[in-house]
Amino acid sequence: MPKSEFLQEAEARGFIFQCTDMEALDAALTAGPVAGYIGFDPTADSLHVGSLIQIMMLRLMQKHGHRPVALMGGGTARIGDPSFREEARQLMTEETIAANLRGIEGCLRQFLTFEGDTGARLANNADWLDRLSYIDLLRDVGVHFSVNRMLAFDSVRSRLEREQGLTFLEFNYSILQSYDFRELNRTMGVTLQMGGSDQWGNIVSGIDLVRRTDQKQVFGLTTPLLTTASGAKMGKSARGAVWLSAERLPVFEYWQFWRNVEDADVGRFLRLFTDLPLDECDRLAALDGAEINEAKKILATEVTALCHGRAAAEEAAETARRTFEAGESPAALPATTIPADLLNAGIPAFRLFAESGMAASNGEARRLIRGGGARINDVAVKDESLMVTPADLVDGAIKLSSGRKHHLLVRPA
Repeated sequence: MPKSEFLQEAEARGFIFQCTDMEALDAALTAGPVAGYIGFDPTADSLHVGSLIQIMMLRLMQKHGHRPVALMGGGTARIGDPSFREEARQLMTEETIAANLRGIEGCLRQFLTFEGDTGARLANNADWLDRLSYIDLLRDVGVHFSVNRMLAFDSVRSRLEREQGLTFLEFNYSILQSYDFRELNRTMGVTLQMGGSDQWGNIVSGIDLVRRTDQKQVFGLTTPLLTTASGAKMGKSARGAVWLSAERLPVFEYWQFWRNVEDADVGRFLRLFTDLPLDECDRLAALDGAEINEAKKILATEVTALCHGRAAAEEAAETARRTFEAGESPAALPATTIPADLLNAGIPAFRLFAESGMAASNGEARRLIRGGGARINDVAVKDESLMVTPADLVDGAIKLSSGRKHHLLVRPA
């Protein structure tokens, strides 16, 4: 059992997968405040639920008096992390990277406090990577890296085994991430790097670089890669990524994502993604039958409150109650638009479901209708070629439903 309160709670909530030296890290955390960092790639202008476990780790560090550091990869974004990807990322423009960095900072500020003695710190590795001389990097850092060892990393080997290749540009990513750890250690006193288990090789390389060049002990801690009870990748919904930004995903839809998790995931998600005490998480997880739905509502409201504020979370919960329990169809339902010309000319029901995003394709929409899971304005659709026209508008919108839990308002634009 660790002595530090941070590791005790992290272990109890299920955050810990691997640690480079648990005993030494525990001693350091017990001795006084530790600065720990996690890196975030600016591949979009918002983070999504797949990053939430890392954000909650930083939040937990701050809760127990340690300093979280969020490193934004403004420099490494020019390369892209190749870890476990089937192909190289598309390179982004400087303007896109800058816009994405602003969006990610906004997401992080929803969860972390940046004021006070343990205020979180933001860093951008472009601040030092942009100034690097390639020759100096090779002499100072490259000499400490074994190509044989880098080829053995799971993230690299998986790409090579698929014979899809790995560019020299991407191969440098591990070196630059290691350089980040050393730079943060030198300038901010960061002694802990955290990340998903897919980052283990990169983290260990950074620890090794700090040891070889600066003769210091630093640590690595990874979290498990999260999947749902059915094995699906966490952070994806039928309509795509579950974004943390309300501009990307309406608050109501974010709440609905958590309300609709599988029964078997409720307890685990309560421990990982809320601040509720562990005994309350266990009590809620033990509910069964119809009562588990009440636990899901609590999960959805608590997770949404952390991301969007308590008032917005409670509004989403009330919207869900009115929609699904009282039978109302309020304007707060997630909404989208389709070209008015399509509706004016009449659009087949299956195509409307596909065009609106309620189904991923025409074929999926046809299967949904044939299976009896599609409704328009709360009326079951029995004919996939049923023509939908402006006459079907109710208060300027058409309500589409997929099953009992997924609803969308479609408006002409």
